[in-house]
Amino acid sequence: MAPDIDSPTSKAPREDRDLALRWSARLSLTPRILAVNIFALAMLAGGFFYLDSFRARIVDDKVEQAGREARLIAQAVAMTPPDDRNALVLRVANEAGLRIRLYDRSGRVRLDTKALGLNNVVLRDPDKDPWNQTAARFLDAIIDTVAGADRAPQFRERAADKGLDWPDLATALRTGEASASVWRAPDRTPVITAAASYGPEGAVFTTDNAREITQTVRIERFRLGVVLAVVMGLSIFLSLFLARTIVRPLRRLARAAVRVRLGRAREVVVPRLPERRDEIGHLARSLSDMSQALRARIDATEAFAADLAHELKNPLASLRSAVDGLANVRDPELQERLLAIVRDDVHRLDRLISDISEASRLDAQLSRAKFESVDIVAMLDGLIAQRSERGVARGVRLRFDRPIGAIPRVMGEGARLERVFENLIDNAISFSPEGGLVTLSVATVGDLLEARVEDEGPGVPEEAREAVFRRFHSVRPDAEAFGQHSGLGLAIARTIVEGHQGTIGVESREDRMHGARFFVRLPLVQPG
Repeated sequence: MAPDIDSPTSKAPREDRDLALRWSARLSLTPRILAVNIFALAMLAGGFFYLDSFRARIVDDKVEQAGREARLIAQAVAMTPPDDRNALVLRVANEAGLRIRLYDRSGRVRLDTKALGLNNVVLRDPDKDPWNQTAARFLDAIIDTVAGADRAPQFRERAADKGLDWPDLATALRTGEASASVWRAPDRTPVITAAASYGPEGAVFTTDNAREITQTVRIERFRLGVVLAVVMGLSIFLSLFLARTIVRPLRRLARAAVRVRLGRAREVVVPRLPERRDEIGHLARSLSDMSQALRARIDATEAFAADLAHELKNPLASLRSAVDGLANVRDPELQERLLAIVRDDVHRLDRLISDISEASRLDAQLSRAKFESVDIVAMLDGLIAQRSERGVARGVRLRFDRPIGAIPRVMGEGARLERVFENLIDNAISFSPEGGLVTLSVATVGDLLEARVEDEGPGVPEEAREAVFRRFHSVRPDAEAFGQHSGLGLAIARTIVEGHQGTIGVESREDRMHGARFFVRLPLVQPG
């Protein structure tokens, strides 16, 4: 069973999601881009801590080496006569860079290279180091603390007769095995001591201040720091550049969208960003086109409302005058005439409201319509047959020039397309002279189907060919009574055709005879 959304088990994840959403809502894109890139650099900064393990391995190797050196020196001392040991120890200490001391079994110094004049292992006083060494030691301390590195014990000299205080020397004298340890000099460099027994006489004790280890680590750390600083600076620059190229246009688009939302659609000019060829440029142009379409839709709605008020005002004014006249007229014949006017105006209002209702719902209905394959040739055959059965006014003839061969179908809603051709046929019959001919034809033009309706009427002047498709634009024949049409037929036809991704228009006839040719072009059904 799924847990209840209000149960304790689901409350915590929901709170985590809410917290994440609140966190992301408070941050703009710029700090997010910076945070992501700097986080990646922080992973690179982990190389500083890798250097600590690198240093530990070097020190361990150095300790093993010191133990082997002490053992070899002890063997050499054991094989050398006592009188020659001073020269041997000085030569080895000088070549190896070590301070060598020989202790007896009681822990007393018998020989010391420093006392013999070889002062090659000198521990530096940190108070006298230059500022760069002080800064380096401070950085060493910080990294050791963060990395949790083990701190070696502080190196302190023992008295000449206290040799057994050295752990390595005590171990070597007690077990006879070589022993080595790591200490920390005052300047944080490692000091490595080692001891090895050379027989019953005593043991060799070596001291080495391995500054080269610290210097090597510091040099590598400096190089890594320079690389990290350069990469971080470049990353921050690129992040800010990326944020600027993304965030700034998005903010401009957001401000424009807010102004549209606040009802200032006509004042807003959404930037199109023509220089941008990426997704933000496509978004800007899409929003600009959307705002222009919205502006056009608002203008069309306002114009439609104004035209509607004007169209309703005329029959209402006529109806009001007739009703007012009925109250004052006593002549039955005149009353009948006024009642006829009232009936005509009521019928006109009913027809006008019905057409307006259909026109206003047409866009929404077309957006939800399911298109199917439609045979335009069969549709026109059926319309001509129905019209011929009902009879055509004034003896107007209808002719359909059927195409030779099969005509591909179009995708659409059959009832809506049928309404288009009914309007065009009605319009052609209305403007045809007595006994005129209305010709219908169908042909393919590229990947379009073109249906034509031609009449022999007065035609449509070139300057009025766009106006005839406007709402409430009605130019009727002189013989037709006023108010028989709402002026929405061709406007409805254009809306339907454009809803099918087609075009509708009017042009002159090719045979240069009187009349007009209305054409409808619709996309053909693509094979496959």
